[in-house]
Amino acid sequence: DDDADRIAAEGEACVSLAGRPFTIRQQFLDDLATHAVTERVAAMRAPLLVMHSPIDDTVGIDNATEIFTAARHPKSFISLDGADHLLTGSADAEFAAAAIAAFASRYVRDESGALDAPTAGAGVVVAETSQGPFLNHVVVGHHRFLADEPVSIGGFDAGPSPYDFLSAALGACTSMTLRMYADRKKLPLDRVTVDVRHDRIHADDCVACVDDGSTAGRAGMIDRFERVITLDGPDLTDDDRAKLLDIADRCPVHRTLENARAISTRLA
Repeated sequence: DDDADRIAAEGEACVSLAGRPFTIRQQFLDDLATHAVTERVAAMRAPLLVMHSPIDDTVGIDNATEIFTAARHPKSFISLDGADHLLTGSADAEFAAAAIAAFASRYVRDESGALDAPTAGAGVVVAETSQGPFLNHVVVGHHRFLADEPVSIGGFDAGPSPYDFLSAALGACTSMTLRMYADRKKLPLDRVTVDVRHDRIHADDCVACVDDGSTAGRAGMIDRFERVITLDGPDLTDDDRAKLLDIADRCPVHRTLENARAISTRLA
């Protein structure tokens, strides 16, 4: 209102709304003058979600109430406690986005053509989604997630790659093993962080990676997992850290990756 006369005289003006500058043109004000939002809402035959923050000093609760009251059912109202008008706080924006997605999922038809996730089995069940060349459902008991490949090789990057899962298994098993050992030995270990990288390297280049020369006589490329372990705990001694590093090599997945030789495959 304070800038309406200036906008009318000059055609536009820079106006501060919720602490941010916006260029408002006369056309925008003309549009507002000819639109009756509550009348449109009352005649709208569609689900409506109204969101408002009780501390919003740009749009008052009376505006939100008017819209919500005028709307037909189904309608929902969510109070964005503590949020500002433009949702500049990332936590507020993420909450609002999640709430909108949950509300909309009831009314939006999935036309993506994606196949349903497979039924859980005794182990891990993986099945194609039919979307893209690599995207797969992964079902482990009641857990559901996706596996994919990076965009650089034709995937959507919608989930970890197969080797990412292998790296994750090694990292998770390492962390769990160190936690079990530290708790059993009452070591002052506050937190374990494991960074795992996977590469394909020439066998000859990896002789220095092992002490027993196990790569001797092998040709071509081999898989190499590099594991960097961070042990948080100011009271850990050097001996504690050395022992934990040694225990890391005894984690079950580590041993599986080093020793597994048998994979049995059959048609369903």
